[in-house]
Amino acid sequence: MSSTSEMQWVYGLHAVQALLKTDAERVKELRLQRGRKDQRQQKIQALADREDIPWLWATRKELDALLADESTEGEELNHQGVAAHCTAGAIQDEAYLLNLLRELEAPALLLVLDEVTDPHNLGACLRTADAAGVHAIVTTKDRSVGITPVVRKVASGAADSVPLIVVTNLSRTLNKLKQEGLWIIGTDGDAQDGVYQTDFTIGVALVMGAEGKGLRRLTKETCDSLVKLPMAGTVSSLNVSVAAGVCLFEVVRQRQQSGSD
Repeated sequence: MSSTSEMQWVYGLHAVQALLKTDAERVKELRLQRGRKDQRQQKIQALADREDIPWLWATRKELDALLADESTEGEELNHQGVAAHCTAGAIQDEAYLLNLLRELEAPALLLVLDEVTDPHNLGACLRTADAAGVHAIVTTKDRSVGITPVVRKVASGAADSVPLIVVTNLSRTLNKLKQEGLWIIGTDGDAQDGVYQTDFTIGVALVMGAEGKGLRRLTKETCDSLVKLPMAGTVSSLNVSVAAGVCLFEVVRQRQQSGSD
C-alpha cells in the first residue's frame, strides 16, 4: 500500500458522508454552506461532531472560490454545500490485489480499465462497481486519471469502498491474474462472441478501454477472450462507464441465477 500526505478537498453530500463513515481520521476540517436546510447536511454535521472534526460555516460563493481549482473546464461545480479538507487516500498496488484475491471465498470479479483518462468515467465506473459487488478496480499508472475530487464526487462514496489498484505494467498484471485462476475477458467491438453468451460465473477480470480508443493491442492480446455488446443502432460504441454497467450486471445476473455469488 502506498499513501501520501498531500491534502485535497472532497466535496458533495454522498462523497463527504461516506468519507466520514469509513475514513474519518483523514478529514481535518469541514466547510458547510450556511442557510441550507438539508437533513443530509445535518447528518454530516452530526458525524463531524461525533468524530471531533472542526467545521466552519461558509457562503455559497466562498465554497465556489475554495473549490475553483477542482472543477474541470466547462463544468459547473456542484458541491451541494459541503466540502471536506482531508489527506489523500491510499492507492493500492499489485501485491495488495493478489492478497485480496487469495482471501476471497466467492469467485473474483475485477474491473480493469486500460488508460481511462476521464474523471467522470472513472467516478461512474467506481459507483457501478460498488453496486455490482466488484472486488477491486485495476487501472494503469500512466495515462489514467486516478482519484481526483471530481472522481470522488461522481462516485458518490464508492471511491472509498472499492479498492483502486494502480499498476505499472497492465499486461504483466493480467498474466499474474491468470496464474491466480482468473479468466481475462476483454471488450471489443469486433469480437465474435457476445457478452450475453459468455460464462461469467467463474473468477473474472473484465477489461475495458477508453471510449473511441478501446483496448491497446498488447492488452487485447493478453486477454483469454474478447466479447462485444449487441449494438442495434447507428452508434458504434458506448461510453466506457455505461458499457461497464451493462457487463457487470450481466455478471451479477448470471451469478445470482447459478448461485455462485
